[in-house]
Amino acid sequence: MSSVAAADRDDLVDREVVLRFLLSAAFWLVFAPTIGVILSIKFNYYDFLGNVSWLTWGRLRPVHVMGVIFGAFSTAIVGLTYYMVPRLCGIRMYKENWSRALLWIWNIGLTASLISLPLGQNLGIEAGEFPLWSNIVVEIALIMITIQVLVTVVRRKEPRIYVTLWYLTASYVWTVFNYAFGHFILPYSMPGVNNAAMHGLYIHYVVGLWITPAGLAVIYYFLPLSAKRPLYSHKLSLVGFWSLAFFYPFVGTHHYIYSPIPYWTQTIAIVASMMLIIPVWTVIQNFYGTFVGNWKRFQESYTAKFLIIGALFYLLGCFQGSTEALRGMQRLTHFTDFVIAHSHLTVFGTFILWVTAGMYYVIPRVSGHELYSKSLAQWHYWLTVAGFSVMASVLTLQGLLQGTMLDVGADFVDSMVAMKPYWFARTLAGVTMDIGALLGMWNFYMTVMHGKRIEAPAGAPLASEPQWT
Repeated sequence: MSSVAAADRDDLVDREVVLRFLLSAAFWLVFAPTIGVILSIKFNYYDFLGNVSWLTWGRLRPVHVMGVIFGAFSTAIVGLTYYMVPRLCGIRMYKENWSRALLWIWNIGLTASLISLPLGQNLGIEAGEFPLWSNIVVEIALIMITIQVLVTVVRRKEPRIYVTLWYLTASYVWTVFNYAFGHFILPYSMPGVNNAAMHGLYIHYVVGLWITPAGLAVIYYFLPLSAKRPLYSHKLSLVGFWSLAFFYPFVGTHHYIYSPIPYWTQTIAIVASMMLIIPVWTVIQNFYGTFVGNWKRFQESYTAKFLIIGALFYLLGCFQGSTEALRGMQRLTHFTDFVIAHSHLTVFGTFILWVTAGMYYVIPRVSGHELYSKSLAQWHYWLTVAGFSVMASVLTLQGLLQGTMLDVGADFVDSMVAMKPYWFARTLAGVTMDIGALLGMWNFYMTVMHGKRIEAPAGAPLASEPQWT
């Protein structure tokens, strides 16, 4: 499919920048979920860590949320972007020297921002808590990366644009505007119920127009490689892309059913939420269709393992998200852990697992070393899957239980007491996941430092590129 030999494409990538971004992401993948475990302990033991202000639940919760979104996920996406885009375009990244500067700007800015949150510097917008000075740094970094991606795509040597580039370029462009809207306009110029309505759009654009398309770009690139088969249908992938682009912008208001926000906007959000079943099913059909006839790769490839289980959680999480937008369902589940189950199924169960899959594919190749330990990788996979399956199930069940209790008139305090065993199980599940993430980070580090050198003839490709139908 390529006008540039696949063997030459390894030389198009700035391996050092990719590797450092991905190793940074591996650290954030341990750090942010660990903060989540600390927070879950506080549900049962409210005095855990004492009364120090910067260790209270309200100060640490934004560290967890922002750490997962912009630390774990976004850092990995940037690193994978610098790997995927040059190879798909057949040229080196535009302004490649920017990438090295952005590595430090991004990680130092992120570290300072996450430190500022427990110290009380908080903008007060959910999924947008970073203080103003931090948001300026993040916005500049996003603009610079977006320029790199867009110009590289425009100058590409490939005649066609692979679906990964559709999702990736769109996610960066949408996020540059959404981040500016959520952090520089929304907190200062929209009071009252209008602010709540617009915040619903902002936070869903973070999920639906950044995390979702960027995550889909990852699986569309690495799934054919891990399956060693062409993508099932390029046309189907574009149906998924355009249906996502059309329906997702209207979804945000479904967080405010039964609110003072106009009834017709709530109805549009509900309809759009249900219509998101279209891109979800097209994506799932494409993913599993690609693997038909070659399921043995699921046993052989850790990239395939994380991609496929993430696709399963994607189906469950998106189905849950669409149904909870219905008025009857939201009446039962709103303000319960059912909503938290949905957010974890999508953000962690799907997209964090997908970028982890990408890291398992890329780190050995850019470092030139074989994966250090298959045993550690197995433990990473199974601890993550087992722990997260328990967490998602427990959160869903307790949300339905609490909603039912409140619906029949139970006292709110009694409903909280009934949740305690579930919260404890959630904590144990989180610890299990964190141990898995720590083993994965150690495996990546040891791969780079002590992995067996990959022996390949000069100029031989390590893998072919994704293919069109």
